[in-house]
Amino acid sequence: MWLDNCRPKGMTPTKLLSPATQTCKILALAVVLLGTASAAGAIELRSATLNAWQDYARDARVRMESRLEAKESFLWIDESADRAQRVRRGETVVAPLLDNGVHPVPHGAIHHWIGAVFLPGATMASFLAVVDDYDRYSEIYKPVVAASKSHAAKGNKRAFSMIWQRRVLFVHAAIQAWFQAHEGMVDACRGYTVVDATRVQQIQHFRQASERLLPPDTGDGFMWRIQSIIRFEQRDGGVYLEIEAMTLTRDIPASLQWLVAPVVKRLSVNSLVTTLEKTRNAVSAQKVAVAMRVRQGQE
Repeated sequence: MWLDNCRPKGMTPTKLLSPATQTCKILALAVVLLGTASAAGAIELRSATLNAWQDYARDARVRMESRLEAKESFLWIDESADRAQRVRRGETVVAPLLDNGVHPVPHGAIHHWIGAVFLPGATMASFLAVVDDYDRYSEIYKPVVAASKSHAAKGNKRAFSMIWQRRVLFVHAAIQAWFQAHEGMVDACRGYTVVDATRVQQIQHFRQASERLLPPDTGDGFMWRIQSIIRFEQRDGGVYLEIEAMTLTRDIPASLQWLVAPVVKRLSVNSLVTTLEKTRNAVSAQKVAVAMRVRQGQE
């Protein structure tokens, strides 16, 4: 059975090395501030905000290492029998992590959510063939991902870039970001990817004649930093996928909390659900395509 040999040929177990990583495959959330940012005007990332983010991301890495070292369940879904059953039945489960999903920091906010989905019939090889194909992200995750490109790869670290866009009402936000992904296998059937944005820049007037790329850490503060932690395990006749998404944005003005907070939650949940389900659909489509080629004697 394929469960006896989950790891694709050539991959060996590794341990989490650096705080760097791999994103997420997307998770698009920060346009939650689209309406308020336009009214509040441009803002620059402050050192106190960045320091708070670095501390928070470091704590998330410590929790990840606890899972890798078996001090906690490797998968978040296994912490709750009900949650695991819902995912196994085909439900896409998303929940906030800490502080109801939004953690306030000086002059900013960290949005932290986690979601899980089951990919029936998938193997480790078929799953990785999709999520490691960064050049196809603009196809898999369109229209949120407008462009994607794979860059350098060395060992279990890979670099890629994406242009992420989101339109809410009359505001069109676009971000160009460069990412570093750190990929590893815990054992033959369990793996992870950690993705960090190494540079994030807002694109002003996206797809207009006046389009221009703003300097890092300037602009409207839709998205300053991104980190994603992806865990996956092959078992039960498929692959379980979890994405833990963290994003640093400008803060929400106190006078607008009552109005914006529900929108923040809704967009955060919808973005993560969309990412998980589009990944499941892409893996399923790839499996069908391979089966058709085999039938036609091409493989």
